[in-house]
Formats: sequence, C-alpha cells, structure tokens
Amino acid sequence: MESEEKSTNIRAGATLDNPDLSFLQPTVGAFFAEYGWYLLLISVALYLLVREVKKRRANRGHNDSVSDSVEDTAAVVRRQEALEASRRRMQEELDAQAAQYKEKKQKIEEEKRKQKIEMWESMKEGRSYRGNARAAENADEASTSTVVKPKKDKKPLRSTGYNPLTGDGGGTCSWRPGRRGPSAGG
Repeated sequence: MESEEKSTNIRAGATLDNPDLSFLQPTVGAFFAEYGWYLLLISVALYLLVREVKKRRANRGHNDSVSDSVEDTAAVVRRQEALEASRRRMQEELDAQAAQYKEKKQKIEEEKRKQKIEMWESMKEGRSYRGNARAAENADEASTSTVVKPKKDKKPLRSTGYNPLTGDGGGTCSWRPGRRGPSAGG
C-alpha cells in the first residue's frame, strides 16, 4: 500500500516536464539560415572525397597482386608487338604503291620525251609535227574509248524568223505585264 501512496503522491504533487528539444529550434534554424549553403557544399565535398579514397584503396588492393600485373605486362607487350607488325606491313604496302607510282610517272615522262624527239626530228625534215601528234593522240583515244558519239544535225529552232521581242509569231502565248498592287499572300 505504501507504494501506491507514493506513486499517487508523485503523480499528484509534481508534474514532470516533457524533455523535448523545442528550445533548440530557433537557434538551429538561424544557424542553417545563415550557413546552410556552406554546410551543403562541405557535405558534398566530403562525400566526393570519401568516394575517391575508396576508389584508390580498391585500385591499390587490385594492383598489389603480382600475378595480375605480370599477365597485364605480357598482354601489353603482345599488343605493342602486333601494332608494330601491322605498322610495318602498312609501310611496306605504301612503299610498294610509291614505287609503282614512280614507275608509271617515269614511263609517262619517257613517252613525252620520245614524242618531243619525234616532233623535233619531223621539224628538221620539214614535216608538220602537229599532224603526227594528233595522229598519236587519236590512236590513243581510239584504243581507250570504243563508244562513238553520233553527230547531231543542227537545225534552226524556228524557220519563220521568230523574234520574241516583236510579239509576232508567238502563237497563243504573249507577254502580259504583271498585276499591280501588293502581292497576294498572307
């Protein structure tokens, strides 16, 4: 019974205050109003810093394995050797193409030189050198092109002496001036 009396005395006599944190609300609100953006930027920077540190730790742990690094170096060496071999092949092909181009150019220059010599000799003899050059060109063209273009007959467009400036002979078509006023449209 005594315990019941004590509990009722405590209940009736002293009211306990609810220990809440409402007294901190104005000070914390003022602090966040004043320094909120700074706190946000600092927290983002800390987040990014922690993330970067974790990445570096993971990479350091990955690089510590010796067998992985040996395999990686061997793969890198193989890749570099393959790249060097492909470069060598490409250079050889380029050199071969350059040699073929030089040969063709030399042949063309030799032919031109021979033609000049022939023209000079024909001029010495008193013959026309242009006829020989044209004959050589026609022979080359005949050997390269087999398509013969037919000659077109050139006929006058109108045999009646049509003159568009006079307005005569135009049939039903005649020039009319454009409409005056603003253009139609909207």
